[in-house]
Amino acid sequence: MAKNIETYDESQIQVLEGLEAVRKRPGMYIGSTGPRGLHHLVYEIVDNSIDEALAGYCDTIEIVIGKDNSISVTDNGRGMPVGMHPKMKKPTVEVIMTILHAGGKFGGGGYKVSGGLHGVGASVVNALSEWLVIEVKREGKLYSQRYERGKPATEFGVVGNARGTGTKAIFKPDPEIFEDLNYDYDTLANRLRELSFLNAGIKIILKDDREGKEETFHYEGGIVSFVKYLNKNKEVVFNEPISIQGKKDDTIVEIAIQYNDSYTENIFSFANNIDTTEGGTHLSGFKAALTKAFNDYGKKYNYIKENDKPLSGEDIREGLTAVISVKLTNPQFEGQTKTKLGNTELRGIVDGIVYEGVVAFFEENPSISKVVYDKALTAARAREAARKARELTRRKNVLENTSLPGKLADCSERNAELCEIYIVEGDSAGGSAKQGRDRKFQAILPLRGKIMNVEKQRLDKILGSETIRSMVTAFGAGIDDDFDVDKIRYHKIIIMTDADVDGAHIRTLLLTFFYRYMRPLIEKGHVYIAQPPLYKVSKGKNEYYTYSDKELEKLLDQIGRENYTIQRYKGLGEMNPEQLWETTMDPKVRVLLKVDIGDAIAADEIFTILMGDKVEPRREFIEINAKKVQNLDI
Repeated sequence: MAKNIETYDESQIQVLEGLEAVRKRPGMYIGSTGPRGLHHLVYEIVDNSIDEALAGYCDTIEIVIGKDNSISVTDNGRGMPVGMHPKMKKPTVEVIMTILHAGGKFGGGGYKVSGGLHGVGASVVNALSEWLVIEVKREGKLYSQRYERGKPATEFGVVGNARGTGTKAIFKPDPEIFEDLNYDYDTLANRLRELSFLNAGIKIILKDDREGKEETFHYEGGIVSFVKYLNKNKEVVFNEPISIQGKKDDTIVEIAIQYNDSYTENIFSFANNIDTTEGGTHLSGFKAALTKAFNDYGKKYNYIKENDKPLSGEDIREGLTAVISVKLTNPQFEGQTKTKLGNTELRGIVDGIVYEGVVAFFEENPSISKVVYDKALTAARAREAARKARELTRRKNVLENTSLPGKLADCSERNAELCEIYIVEGDSAGGSAKQGRDRKFQAILPLRGKIMNVEKQRLDKILGSETIRSMVTAFGAGIDDDFDVDKIRYHKIIIMTDADVDGAHIRTLLLTFFYRYMRPLIEKGHVYIAQPPLYKVSKGKNEYYTYSDKELEKLLDQIGRENYTIQRYKGLGEMNPEQLWETTMDPKVRVLLKVDIGDAIAADEIFTILMGDKVEPRREFIEINAKKVQNLDI
């Protein structure tokens, strides 16, 4: 029997010219066409200005969000080269803006150190913009050219006279590419603040013409100021961060570390200003050197007795805040998101610099070293207690011949990718959820008693909480250093609480626990928040559910504002099982919010403010964010 074979020949092979490839597959170049990709456009242009600063030619960068969500980025660097490109026979600015992999970052002597997309940044932003105007101040003249969707719309040339030097790019993201063109001020501010910390002395100004907001980020202290900022809402063990700097060949290493009285570590690593969220060789070198320096110094001065076990890295890093910044000529990035540094030589370079720096600091500051050692030794004892608590939990499960908590109503499906678990508070909501669910793929875990604030406890105390043990056992993937996200029994972990102040508090407690002790759950997109309805509207035989005041008003306009009744739900327990399924648990109609860290530094700050000991930062946070609250039930 003859098969109908589709023709596959040379006519099927497409060649995308110029920037067409970028517009065809934008996600390959900027990650996504959602909010992350939209903001990435700004970072690419800013990175070019930062490269000028790293080369020693720029000290001020200004970013303006226009009322129409256009962006302008201005620097006082050398200005892009304005002459004709010898090979391309076009103005060099046009070559930079319209040809991929054209730039001063490929060994031609333009830049020794650079971040960004290695020569594709400016042209990619141009390709994904509805329009872009580039202005260059150089040699007393102002040059300009306009592009539309990546193609020149005007000739490049002189449009006037100018003082000083520099480059300005103004662009409007293309609505044909991006789902939402609205820039978030805080997202941009967080990244720009980070860049100003990582590049001591650079002044970065952010203006928002939509709301009349303006901030200037300028830190002469560099990453030492960064660590102080990260610890600003925490009680620090010593006032001034330890600053370690070193250089080998063309590689520059900067480290700042400071301890606080918390029980978690926060280490942020960067290579050429790129946030290496997956770590890499520079982070490995740092950890190894810190552990060795602690143990060598501790043995020398009898903090660690002759027959004692050496301190583990986890004990040493408890309560540590650190920033690692390396600048190198040829960074090699690995990992799923290209945010892991792979240069093998960096491990040894960082190791040597950190070891010498830490030992020298301890020798010069014996009183501080004693406080830090006392903290690490206490952490070691607590870790041993936590280990015993873990073993006890495991043994208890085996003795009881069950590995699942008694309150858990499990699902029958065994493929974790198809399973979801609802975390609900109390037996009343738990009962409705158990009756209303689809037993095949939906599990219910009601939590009893008060949920512990893990921000204020060590792991041994946390493992003593029955509520937390129930979650750890139900998820089946361990906790803290033992946590393995690939072993989770449910791919959707859904927090379902009442839409009131108590419900919001429970959500925050749970999210704090997940962030501190099961962070990959959030990083890999497994945590969701259910959105139960706020109102039930009845008119005749028809019933409607709305999830916000805005939705309610819209519905009332549609059905007419007469002969109707409204029920305001105070809690999940008020709904019968059928209502809970129809409104909150049925995958066809429910609304789930995926929890996304986005910015780990901002997340850490928020959890510290909301769940930490200091009252004043919490009061300030509430006052600043009160206007953003959608639903408040007191």
